Amino acid sequence: MTYFAMFTDAGNSAVASLVTDAKRLGLDWPAVHFALQVLSRRPEYAEATDTAVRERVYDACGFETNFYV
Repeated sequence: MTYFAMFTDAGNSAVASLVTDAKRLGLDWPAVHFALQVLSRRPEYAEATDTAVRERVYDACGFETNFYV
């Protein structure tokens, strides 16, 4: 499993699924960023919007657009 700097394996798995879906659907960075915000509303995934997580997701998706949305 890819490490996305989440606190738990379940968190890393949830983010990995988000990345897989984002790639499959061709989502852009603002859409993926929003999905991370939604995920972070769940208490067990609150760190989904931490900078370390966002950076790893951005890289895993292969984005080259502006990171700061």
